[in-house]
Amino acid sequence: MNTRLKLLALTLAVGVCLSWSAAWSPALAQNSGLLLRDGDLTAICGDSITEQKIYSMFIEEYLLACQPAAKLQTVQFGWGGETAPGFLRRMDRNVTDYHPTVATTFYGMNDGGYRAYDENAQGKAYREGTLGIVKKFKELGVRVIVVGSPGVVDSDAFNKRPNTPAAVYNETLKVLGDIAREIADSEGVTFADVHTLMMDVMAKAKAKYGAEYHVGGPDGVHPAANGHLVIAYAFLKALGCDGNIGAITYDFGAGRATADRAQNIIAATDGEIQVESTRYPFCFIGPDVHKPGHPFNVRSILEFLPFNEDLNRYTLTVKNARGDLKVTWGKESKVFPADTLAKGINLAAEFPDNPFAEAFTKLDYIVRQQQYFETPIMRLIAANATTISALPDEAGPLGEVNKSLLDYNARLRQLVAASVKPVTHTIKIESAD
Repeated sequence: MNTRLKLLALTLAVGVCLSWSAAWSPALAQNSGLLLRDGDLTAICGDSITEQKIYSMFIEEYLLACQPAAKLQTVQFGWGGETAPGFLRRMDRNVTDYHPTVATTFYGMNDGGYRAYDENAQGKAYREGTLGIVKKFKELGVRVIVVGSPGVVDSDAFNKRPNTPAAVYNETLKVLGDIAREIADSEGVTFADVHTLMMDVMAKAKAKYGAEYHVGGPDGVHPAANGHLVIAYAFLKALGCDGNIGAITYDFGAGRATADRAQNIIAATDGEIQVESTRYPFCFIGPDVHKPGHPFNVRSILEFLPFNEDLNRYTLTVKNARGDLKVTWGKESKVFPADTLAKGINLAAEFPDNPFAEAFTKLDYIVRQQQYFETPIMRLIAANATTISALPDEAGPLGEVNKSLLDYNARLRQLVAASVKPVTHTIKIESAD
């Protein structure tokens, strides 16, 4: 690498480190079966909500750790202030050379103009932009396209801004979502109804925790971790993820344990099952996870969103037992009736602070570095206003810079994937009497 490229890499690395310090700041789908295939590269596209790099991280971490398919990779293309027509204009410059096989789009928040809906003012441009994006992805050979409806503005925080009331703008976003659905249906691609889901979850969460439990974010537009988990759920469901992470069965009478292929039973002695797992349950981590009812606590939204039930089932079934049994996993223990265990419990839901949390925290750190690197390189490559595939031989320094950035991004994705290593853990089952 020459001096110029070294300097560029150093500049971007500094940006990654600075962005890391602010990462946790306050700042349904219709399909049939899994749409992902082994080796897919998913492009996560959207405006500043995508550029927040929260729901995009949740999706990438899920695809890597929960492994609905093997050897999956992800790139996020978030760009603050962007609209559907704006993304369409930069697709050749930013997306083409990544050759994604799967793509998700999440536009509409800016397309609505933050005012009451008008077909000529907002609808026509959003419709043309969204249709153009779908057609362009098809031209690029993208196999799976998921068109997401826009999210919501927060019914409390957005009302503290001037001009348009939250109820009025959420109606605008709903209409844009209807347009997105129509385009998905007419083009034969998948639709993710983020808007309807977020409206439902927001109403239920505020009914319990109050108006200031912000699902649409403290500024009314940019969600915290709670709202981003709702977005991630909608897209993962749209991609057909079934949530079967792992299943372990223990015969309490015989002292024998069996498991599915992603969970290798090393030993089962006196109620202690030692397991090596190559597939992780999704872990809800972050500095605020032990603050009940706090919108920056990603776990706080789970009682209103069936994430664990639909996408994160890591089950333990205990047969031939009586009475109450104490189950210990990691540092936590809980008591369950034998008949409950005979039906199976979801360890991921019952034990959120579990033995996978440390490995998941490491994965979160390196995914964060990858995605924070991707934001500035999108801007640099777009500014160079050319694509690698179309570069003439005499392209010179700009072509060299673009290619180096893409190559380095590819190496980052490989490092992220390699960080998901088998986790060895112990489940202890004993009589609670």
